[in-house]
Formats: sequence, C-alpha cells, structure tokens
Amino acid sequence: MTRYVIDAPTLLFLVEEGIPVHPDHQIVAPNSIRSEALEILLGDVRRGVRTESEALELHERITEVKMRLLGDRVSRRTAWRIAREHDWDRLSDAEYLAVTRLQADALITIDPRLMAKAENVVPVGLIRDLHTADR
Repeated sequence: MTRYVIDAPTLLFLVEEGIPVHPDHQIVAPNSIRSEALEILLGDVRRGVRTESEALELHERITEVKMRLLGDRVSRRTAWRIAREHDWDRLSDAEYLAVTRLQADALITIDPRLMAKAENVVPVGLIRDLHTADR
C-alpha cells in the first residue's frame, strides 16, 4: 500500500473532479486539512465563485473521503523543524511536509507553491499516481 499526503486544494480538486483514489493507496494528511478546505470554500463563496449550497455540498463530499489524519506531537515537532530549517513564517505548509516525511511515500499537490517548497525536502508524486495501482 502506497501512502500519499494531499493538501486542501488537492482534496477539493479530487472531490470536484470525481477522481477516485485507487484501493492500493491510503491518503494521509494533517488534522487541519478539512478545516483548510472549508476555508477555501468560504473564500470562494465570499468572492462569488460558487454558491453556498455548492460549497456545502462539496464539504459533505470532502467528509466522505477516507483519510488518516495526524496531529501528534512528533508531527508537530517535525513541522516546526522543517519551518525553522527553511526560515518559513508559518507551519501550515511544513505540516504537510512533516506528515509526508514521517508517514507517507510522497506528497501530491496541485499547489505549485507547496510543490516548490517540497522540492528537496520530501518526495513528490503526481495526481495520476492516486488513481493508478501500485507497480
């Protein structure tokens, strides 16, 4: 079984596009992923990008995605170390990299900013890896 970490924008993308996760894989993420996804949806509603009912429907679908969520002391400490090593002023991105380093085989993100931060820190996969079988 391959374990992949995804971030909130990627979670929303998977749900919106109806991209299934292959049974060979497990999704892993920080505890904060669903709240972060809901914040993105709130921003979309406030900007008029989507209606409230559309956002809440996506939120329901997000809650149905099977994920292993982590927020333990070791993950938080590792996120702290990564943020300090790279002189970042926020822990949110570092949390995804920490969970990847500790509990997953690769990070998969559609966010080019996070992908750039992950380079040389953790392995990075592609969206297509999520819906294809392990080799």
